[in-house]
Amino acid sequence: MKFSIVKENILEELQLLQGIIEKRNTMPILANVLIQAYEKEVEITGTDLEVGLITRFEAQVDDPGAITVSGKKIFEIVKSLPDGKPVAFKEDKDLMMEVTSGESEFKVLCLPKEDYPHVPEPKFAKMIDFPIEQFKDMIDRVFFAIAQEQRYYLNGALMVLKNKSLELVSTDGHRLSYTAKSLDNLSLSKEIRVIVAKKTLSEIRKYNEGPLGFDLDENNLFFRCGHRTLISRIIESKFPNFEAVIPKDNPNVAMLQREEFTNAIRRVSLLSSERSRGIKFTLEKNRMRLFSSNPEIGEARDKLDIEYKGAGLEIGFNSQYVLDFLTTVSSEKIRLELKDENSAALLRPEADEDVKSLYVLMPMKI
Repeated sequence: MKFSIVKENILEELQLLQGIIEKRNTMPILANVLIQAYEKEVEITGTDLEVGLITRFEAQVDDPGAITVSGKKIFEIVKSLPDGKPVAFKEDKDLMMEVTSGESEFKVLCLPKEDYPHVPEPKFAKMIDFPIEQFKDMIDRVFFAIAQEQRYYLNGALMVLKNKSLELVSTDGHRLSYTAKSLDNLSLSKEIRVIVAKKTLSEIRKYNEGPLGFDLDENNLFFRCGHRTLISRIIESKFPNFEAVIPKDNPNVAMLQREEFTNAIRRVSLLSSERSRGIKFTLEKNRMRLFSSNPEIGEARDKLDIEYKGAGLEIGFNSQYVLDFLTTVSSEKIRLELKDENSAALLRPEADEDVKSLYVLMPMKI
């Protein structure tokens, strides 16, 4: 195998593969990437057996072939080379890859291509496309509420594809974030519900070329963005019934200026318990009082003029959980719907946005 390419044209691909390749070294081959040179293009594949990435790009190929090499080392080598210069990659007879550019020369030990795990190839026969920027916006609105725990079904977001609509939902047991967007060109005869791994969503956030193509088979999800294809194993489990969690009858309603509310929470949380991050919110007629205390530091209070219809009540929330929602929506006003101090609260933007958002938050004792 032998090919050459300008540094910048391969560096970005190798950079993206760093987020995919196995870091824990459980199987040495998973720290490698599979490089395959064809007649006029090169394909590089990385996988950790749960998430994989295939990227293709044009190159000057003198000798087609395939080899696997350390993904981290090849990236560090290419990154260290001068900008704008061609870089040559050549496989020698001793299972080594030679990398040369100008007077710089490296030899990296490789592993046989036959040892590399099979990565499924998508067909993209369903012809499903999402607008990439809006899908990334939707990911931002659910990403923070994805859990990292033993219950695998919570280690991702539920993606629901319906006729003319797309939904994403995440929960960690303390809160639930829901977002939806209308897609007029999405035509489906049957609803699709799949759990997308957190790592997969994290990788999609790095892409800018649109649209984002989607396909799936029995075991895998496929996302295609430009010349890159992301493969993600389906999380085989049942996601909680999120529709039943969203409150339907919270009669106490507060309208809040988002920026003003955000700043007040940030101020008061400075003296909240570092572990619980708890703040007490007291709602009265057209007024909200915020309070936090930490026996080792002190206490903080603040007050906001608000629009509020409902009974007076005191309720506690994790301040970071509230901020997570407030910093992902753009509406000037936020609607806070409450039932009592022990029931889940519902937050949503007052104004209709291009992407719909709902946020369910369980209260805490303070």
